[in-house]
Amino acid sequence: MGEASNIEPLKFNVSDLNEDMLHTILELVSDGIWDWNANTGFVYRNPGWYVMLGYAPHSLDNTVFTWENVMHPDDYPRVMALFDAYLNQHTAGYQAEYRCRKQDGSYIWIEDRGYVLARNADGSVARMVGAHRSIEDKKRLFEEMERRNQSLEAIVEERTRELSRVNQQLQIQLEENRKLAETDALTSIANRYRLEKTLPQECERAQRFRQPLSLIAMDIDDFKNINDHYGHALGDAALVQVVETVKRCVRYGDLLARWGGDEFILILPNTSLADARSFAEKIRHGLSSMPPVGEFQVTMSFGVVQRFEEEQQTGLLARADQALYRSKVAGKNVISG
Repeated sequence: MGEASNIEPLKFNVSDLNEDMLHTILELVSDGIWDWNANTGFVYRNPGWYVMLGYAPHSLDNTVFTWENVMHPDDYPRVMALFDAYLNQHTAGYQAEYRCRKQDGSYIWIEDRGYVLARNADGSVARMVGAHRSIEDKKRLFEEMERRNQSLEAIVEERTRELSRVNQQLQIQLEENRKLAETDALTSIANRYRLEKTLPQECERAQRFRQPLSLIAMDIDDFKNINDHYGHALGDAALVQVVETVKRCVRYGDLLARWGGDEFILILPNTSLADARSFAEKIRHGLSSMPPVGEFQVTMSFGVVQRFEEEQQTGLLARADQALYRSKVAGKNVISG
């Protein structure tokens, strides 16, 4: 074996590396590594993270929304509960198993671990790193072991397949029923039920990732006069035209919902008050090109608000409604906030 070597092993700390050098090292790691700067919202993901899901390296947005968008919706509440518990120091660590959507639309099981590297003076997270690794093989192995342990008769297997087909049909029917339950029958946009389900989630996400959230409450001016003069059929047609005009201004990720009657709510995630007012002005301008309904030129009044820190959906909706009321008092076809 010869004499013992006098060469000392190379030692370094992550704190000694600058950002570029650290990310260069992570580029070489085959596992899926992520690095979240909570103060800026920037999330670095190394090539291994993308390859695991079938994407080209660095082809998705470097934000937390990328993570949320690839997570299976059924796993989302459970994972967020584990994530929040660790961020708020209620648990000693963060580890979760859940499904991620690949580029081809299929899902794989992954194990996700994370560790907070730094916190701000107020105790909130400043930086957190973690790693994804596929556990698809483990899941498949368990499934295979279960199949080998089964000794069902051929007729039972056929019955199982039949039940599976029935279940698929039920799932399709349930999905159709869910869409119907969350969709306004007249305008085909989100209804009040979906709004009341989505808004609390958006408030929680805005709080978790310290991002702005704005709301626009909209109401058609003098809509009762249209119904009284021309009937509900023409009034309904006017509502549909208004919605089609507003939808042209809605971005991916926003939610337009019918609050009731001729009143609508637009949820604008990651949007400041100034940008929300610009959206409202864009909608107001778009309505001016709508053909009149009989002798009535359709206009809307707007109430625009941005969520306060710690504010919940009830307070946010109430403030939006108050702002809308001020627009009505100010003469209608007005934006208040």
